[in-house]
Amino acid sequence: MTGTTAAAFADLPLDQVRTLLAVVDEGTFDAAAAALHVTPSAVSQRVKALEQRTGRVLLLRTKPVRPTDSGAVLVRLARQVARLERDAYTELGLSGGAGEPTRVSVAVNADSLATWFLGALTRVPREPRLCFELRREDEDHTATLLREGVVMAAVTSSPDPVPGCAVRYLGRMRYLPCAAPGFAARHLDGPPQEVLVEAPVVFFDRRDDFQDGFARRLGLGGASPARHYVPTSEGFVEAVAAGLGWGMVPEPQAEPLLSTGRIVDFAPDLAVDVPLYWQQWKLDSPALAAVADAVVATAREALLR
Repeated sequence: MTGTTAAAFADLPLDQVRTLLAVVDEGTFDAAAAALHVTPSAVSQRVKALEQRTGRVLLLRTKPVRPTDSGAVLVRLARQVARLERDAYTELGLSGGAGEPTRVSVAVNADSLATWFLGALTRVPREPRLCFELRREDEDHTATLLREGVVMAAVTSSPDPVPGCAVRYLGRMRYLPCAAPGFAARHLDGPPQEVLVEAPVVFFDRRDDFQDGFARRLGLGGASPARHYVPTSEGFVEAVAAGLGWGMVPEPQAEPLLSTGRIVDFAPDLAVDVPLYWQQWKLDSPALAAVADAVVATAREALLR
């Protein structure tokens, strides 16, 4: 933290800021009270006092509770302070949490999670002891979780650093336009810009714009309205191989299926490369540094440069 940030934090009661973080993490005032071993009334009073002190609404009283933009700033600050406290305890040889391992939260896209990212976590040194909390999110949206203070680091498609974060280039994930052979024979017998208008297509979820983006590159308004939504990376690939529709498949997942003939690359000259970046808080944290080094090293082996 900078001196200015530390000074600003010193003007805020630590118990109130920690309570705000607990409410956001637990989702309700009652759950936060149970986690903090205080009454729900005490939690409500602390949050109200913090809002009065800052002159801003910090929480949206929804279910689950969500921070406002101002609340997200304090949530991020609270997490950073907690991270530094744990690192300090570790360096001093103190328990600092009843011997519990340190939790590192990371936002990562589903395709990285299904291909190379878990291998990176196995390369993180065993000391200090870490536990990982992974939040699956599209690479175009993982930076939002970082900005809101929900996670400490993220695999993202954005090279623009979130305020207070550092960025490192990881590499490029290549996607191939694929379909099952039988599906390709029925629906894709012709130039892609002509046949994709009506060919059924597989999407990850309703936020997935990848297949539409591929179609727009060909001069179309988007992919066909005949759409299947399969919200897991492995399930998405299996849906394409099963012949439900065409889809953009990550090359590492496509290769074994291409070699056995379960899928075909119906437009081999139109692969799409997505650059990936690692963003993390600018903290002098040994735990975060160890995770970052392992992620960058693994990505260097698994992704295209």
